[in-house]
Amino acid sequence: MTTTRRAIWSVAVSMGLGLIRFWWRTCKVVSVVGAQHLPTALERAPSLIPVFWHQHLLFCAKYLLDQREHGLRVGFLISPSVDGELGAMAAARLGATAIRGSSTHTGARTLRDFYEALVKDNVSTVVTPDGPRGPRFQFKSGAIVLSQMTGRPIVPMAYAARRATTFHWDKFVLPWPFTHVAIAIGEPRWIPKSLDAAAVELWQRELARELHRLYREAAAALGPAQ
Repeated sequence: MTTTRRAIWSVAVSMGLGLIRFWWRTCKVVSVVGAQHLPTALERAPSLIPVFWHQHLLFCAKYLLDQREHGLRVGFLISPSVDGELGAMAAARLGATAIRGSSTHTGARTLRDFYEALVKDNVSTVVTPDGPRGPRFQFKSGAIVLSQMTGRPIVPMAYAARRATTFHWDKFVLPWPFTHVAIAIGEPRWIPKSLDAAAVELWQRELARELHRLYREAAAALGPAQ
C-alpha cells in the first residue's frame, strides 16, 4: 500500500468512525437483558466467543467494546485483502484486535488465528455465524468448532431498536438516530470437545433458536411502541 493511499484511507476511516460514533451517541440503550452473563463467563474463562447475527453487528459490537474497562479484549475478523486495511485501521482505533482472515478463502488459517487469539492472547473473538455473505440467519459451525478447540464458551447476543432501517439484501439493522435500543445476552454455552456430526447440527439449530429468542427478548424489553 502506498503512502498516499494509506493517508486517503486514514481520512476515510476517520469519517466513517465519526458517523458510527454519531449513531452510537444519539441512540439510547435503555435495557441490557442478561448483562450478568458476560462477567460470569469471564470468571470461568479468560476469553469468550461472542456470537450474533451479522445483521446485529452495530450495537452488539458497541456493547462489547464498552466492556473493555471490565477486562474484555475484543477481536474481529477482518478480510486479509488490501481493502480489509480499512476495517483493520478502524478496529485499531476502536481499541479492538483485527484478526486478518476469511472464513471462505482462508478457513483453516483463520481458525488457527482465532485459536491463538483466544488462548494465547485472551482476546474474545467475535463470530457472526451467518457471515456477511449469508445465507442469512444460518448458524454455521465455525463458532462451535472453535469452542471445542479452545474450551472457551460461546456467548450469544442480539439487539433490537425501536425504529430502524433494515436493508433488504442482507437484513442489516441500522437504528434511526435518537431511537431506543435494547440488548439481550444469553447464558454462556460450553461446547463438549467430543461431538459427532449430528450433535454439531443439533448445536447449530439450538444456537440459531437462541439468537432469534434473544432478539425477541430485546424487542420485548423496549416495551410497546408509544
